[in-house]
Amino acid sequence: MTVRTRFAPSPTGPLHIGGIRTALFNYLYSRHFGGEFLLRIEDTDRERSTDEATKGIIDSLDWLGLERDGQTVFQSTRMSRHADIARQLLAEGKAYNCYCTPAELAAEREQARVEKRVWRYDGRWRDRDPSEAPAGVTPVVRLKSQRDGETVLEDLVQGTVRVANIELDDMIILRGDGSPMYNHSVVVDDHDMAITHVIRGDDHLTNTFRQIQVYRAMGWDLPQFAHIPLIHGADGTKLSKRHGAQFALEFRDNGFLPEALCNYLMRLGWSHGDLEVFDREEAIRLFDVVDVNRGPSRMDYLKLTNLNGIYIRQADDDRLTRDVLERLAHRTDLSLGSIAASRIRALIPALKERAKTLVELADSAAFLARVVPLPMEPKAAAALTAEARLMLREIAAALSETDFSVPAIDAALRAFAERTGRKLGQVAQPLRAALTGSTISPGIDATLAALGRDESLARIIASSV
Repeated sequence: MTVRTRFAPSPTGPLHIGGIRTALFNYLYSRHFGGEFLLRIEDTDRERSTDEATKGIIDSLDWLGLERDGQTVFQSTRMSRHADIARQLLAEGKAYNCYCTPAELAAEREQARVEKRVWRYDGRWRDRDPSEAPAGVTPVVRLKSQRDGETVLEDLVQGTVRVANIELDDMIILRGDGSPMYNHSVVVDDHDMAITHVIRGDDHLTNTFRQIQVYRAMGWDLPQFAHIPLIHGADGTKLSKRHGAQFALEFRDNGFLPEALCNYLMRLGWSHGDLEVFDREEAIRLFDVVDVNRGPSRMDYLKLTNLNGIYIRQADDDRLTRDVLERLAHRTDLSLGSIAASRIRALIPALKERAKTLVELADSAAFLARVVPLPMEPKAAAALTAEARLMLREIAAALSETDFSVPAIDAALRAFAERTGRKLGQVAQPLRAALTGSTISPGIDATLAALGRDESLARIIASSV
């Protein structure tokens, strides 16, 4: 048997963090067993589904590196197939026409609410003769669910879960206008796509028991189900924007690497000993959905940010340079070109040691694309005292005689400090302010080398007057 999993989001908004983890778990599980990972866009809610949201979902999966197998399936293109199966069930006596009016059912629901009891459809049209149907009422089609016994689900995450069939009323599978209902369409699609494992959030657990009724009525084999717990905020409440970023592309824009986000989410509810950091190949080798915890996980943004810093330090410098240049491209206060790009590339190895997000990395590199005179942060301006400006002129003279390699710059600054009776920090800090407009930067020798002789001397001289 070839393991086939699917990710089936509704394109009604951006891809949420919970959806990212669901997609990731489906991807890892299928790859772990050498199987296939498919994408189905459940776009049958035409009022809320948008092309923009569909594009956002696909862009998110591409950014995360979750490659799909085969063509993307759009549920809206399969509605006639869903309706055909519903009519087949009707013809076989496994479903029936229900002539209850919406107003009639709404009144019953309201009465149940007032009486504080659970409302379930009572199946009044289940065995009635259609000749008794009231005039002018277009029926819906309801599935004849099992009434006795119980439905038992052996869930790969939740274990054995039981529901008495009496609690499952006869659900609608076809609306009066002929359009199919969600719980029916999902089953038909999963069957036709030969899905072997349905991995999704545990908020779908109730739906699963209803969907099993369709499988049984059609005589189809059930896939294996795995219902993973939801993600909560650090305070244990439902994750919301007050906790932090929620959507895939929001994490991208906030400077997170996709591999760091996937690593973090994989560890959110799943573990392998004390292992915290692992690449995609190792993740595929180790992951099995049966090892996912049953309880909800809590999103820890600080831990994710720290993990992102680890990945940034390990990332390819050319890749980071491209990202930084893209992030700085919209800045009107910078002069970006090949010279600035070469400076940024030269200093990336040092800059990335401090950065925890790509936003931080870009901000820390921005000074390399500035033009004289530099804007000065207050602490940097305070470091440029009258005495410091005089010293900068002397430093400029000393540096002009070096070849501007890192070792030569380091030797020149140390020699200058020793000759003038200063500590190296007393030399470096005003120099850093003159070069960057800040009091924080990578090593001063690497900073000077990245800027180059002409730019470094121009900045030093401009700050010494």
